[in-house]
This record gives sequence, C-alpha cells and structure tokens, in this order.
Amino acid sequence: MRFGLTHGNIGRFADPEAAAEVAVAAEATGFDSLWTIEHVVLPTEYEPLYPETADGRIPFAPDHPIADPLIWMAFAAARTTTIKLGTAVLVLPQRNALITAKEVATLDRLSGGRTLLGVGAGWLREEFDALRVGFEDRGPRMNDTIGAMRALWSGEPADFSSDSVAFSGVVSSPRPHGSSVPIHIGGFTVPAAIRAGRLGDGFFPGGYDLDRLDVLIRRCRKEAVAHGRDPDAIEITSRWTKKRDELANLDVLHRLADLGVDRVTISTLLFDHEHIADELARFQETVIAKF
Repeated sequence: MRFGLTHGNIGRFADPEAAAEVAVAAEATGFDSLWTIEHVVLPTEYEPLYPETADGRIPFAPDHPIADPLIWMAFAAARTTTIKLGTAVLVLPQRNALITAKEVATLDRLSGGRTLLGVGAGWLREEFDALRVGFEDRGPRMNDTIGAMRALWSGEPADFSSDSVAFSGVVSSPRPHGSSVPIHIGGFTVPAAIRAGRLGDGFFPGGYDLDRLDVLIRRCRKEAVAHGRDPDAIEITSRWTKKRDELANLDVLHRLADLGVDRVTISTLLFDHEHIADELARFQETVIAKF
C-alpha cells in the first residue's frame, strides 16, 4: 500500500515557506505522492452538492486560499526529488485542451516525470457559470480533452477532431518526460468508473463508502476488459477517512487493500498545518511504517 497526501495547495500551504515545508515533509516521511485541488473561483452562494460532506458544503470559506494547482506543483517539484505530484482533481471541462496539455507536459518535464494528472468533470455549476463554460455537456468535453492531450503529447504533428476540440497538423513541445503523463480519472460515480475503465491510466474515486467503492472498482475493471484493456494496469487511488480519530483504525486499510486499492490518500485537513512536519512524522511512525 502506498500513501498520498491531498489538499497540498490550500490555506497556509498557499504561501511559499509552508508550501516548501509540506512538500519536503511529505517526501521525507514516506508519502509517495502529494496532491492538489483546483477551484479557479469559489462562489459565495452555491447549491450545496459537494460530494464529500454531509451538508454538501465545501469545508472552508470562499476566501480560503487555493493556489493554482499546476503552478504550486512546479514550486513543490523544485524543492523535492522523488515524491510524485498530482492533481485531485483538475476540473478538465473548464480548461482549454491545448494550453493544459502544454502546461502539464512542461511540469512533467521539469519534475523528471513525477506528474500524476488527476482529472474530474466538476460539480460546482456556479463556478462553470462564472467562467462562462457550459456545465451540462462537461462529460463529453472531458473525454474530448483527454484524447486531444494525448494526441499532442505524442510528439508528432497531431490531428484531432471532436465536437469540442479540433486541430490539424500542430506540434506541442516539450513532450512529457516519458511517453505520456498518467491520467487518473476522479469521481465517485458510475460515469467516472466507466470513463476510468475506458480512458484512464488510473481511477481516483473520491468517496468513503467502502461498499460503493467496491462496486465502482468492479465497474471500472469490467469496462476496461470490454474495451480490450488490462484492468490490473489501472492504478486505483482511494481516500481513507475524513475523521482524524479514525487514522488509528488500520483495519480499514486492509479492507481497502482487499478491494484492490493501490494507494490511499489522507487530507492535510486532518493535520495541524502549523506543525505539519511533526504531524506527518507521527503518521509515518503509526501508519506508514506498518505497511
């Protein structure tokens, strides 16, 4: 089992000293990956549909700092050497496919191939409205963007044509460090599981219900087989808990492993940001060292 740390780019960690501190500490204490979130803006009024809280509200105020994920990851990459740096998730339908492909490839090149591109369809309609981006067709647009980015990363003059993205005979350089950047499909829904099985290098279901997680992982693998893909090659990353007092319950980790989860993630929201290095060191001793 591998361990990742999420919400790396929020709150205090949006400032340079703390950003460097959490990145260096996560690498030093055995986390294999450090993940960021994305919100370009947060509306002061929104329909409470956030999938990870009981009341549907985002667990911090709209003025809570959220650094741009890719810029923050470039900063963290310059201060670390081995830890992977991921987005959990980049809201892909809000983004231009060509610009995003260039940014991600550059980041992967500069980090020595340490980028994990977690992508999601998004849920916050009011943010889409502020960006003047369509919400209802975000799923198909996300699929188009994934295909377009992979075409651009090939290093060859790329052609791509879909309803939302189209180009012909263009080259995007530099290429990623390797042949591509691993794309992890985020979402705790059946459409996300289907998309991961068809298109993903990884699947990052974001919920905490283990029975539903089991269903979604099975659906992802079924979809992979149906499309001639190796289901075991799809890396599964899952959340563990949203309650600090449950970090001592290692039985859940064994259950996640039994479900086929390759990596579990823990949010920085469960730790004291002012003493993050000490907090992560304790977590290494009590949890990571046992796996």
